[in-house]
Amino acid sequence: MCAAAGQVEGDVEHLRKRWVKAFEACDEGNKGYLSREDYKVAVVMLFGYKPSKVEVDSVMVSVQQSQSGMYLDKFLNLMSTKKAAQLYHSEIRHLFTAFDMQCKGFLSLEDFKRAFRIVAPKLPERTVVEAFREVDQDSDGHISFKEFESAMNYGQDNLLALPLT
Repeated sequence: MCAAAGQVEGDVEHLRKRWVKAFEACDEGNKGYLSREDYKVAVVMLFGYKPSKVEVDSVMVSVQQSQSGMYLDKFLNLMSTKKAAQLYHSEIRHLFTAFDMQCKGFLSLEDFKRAFRIVAPKLPERTVVEAFREVDQDSDGHISFKEFESAMNYGQDNLLALPLT
């Protein structure tokens, strides 16, 4: 086993222990499950934000048909999914920042061309300009982080639905 694989396993185990501790700390009364309020406290503890009513409703609906609340296994699966989404968002932010070399908070057509010359040097400039226009949803001549993130996420839902082979 290579050192990187060992590091990843260690990181995963560390996260799992942290999530279990948060579950135990938020399980008011040691019921063995998290109520709606317990879940909100756990998310604040682990991710630093209070989940919206919509988020809590969607999570709790998925577990409460046959249960009193969210049991540890469901909580761990959910936290793993949330962490993966958080890391993906962080990667997108990092990529946007790398392309925005002058720290303007947006990408100009020149920034976009420069980035594509690095990542896809053989791509015709016409294609890069067309891609820029497609990503620039409000046609203001700049690509905001929101527009960039939307483009990066395009098709992700379909991709996640594909079966693994």
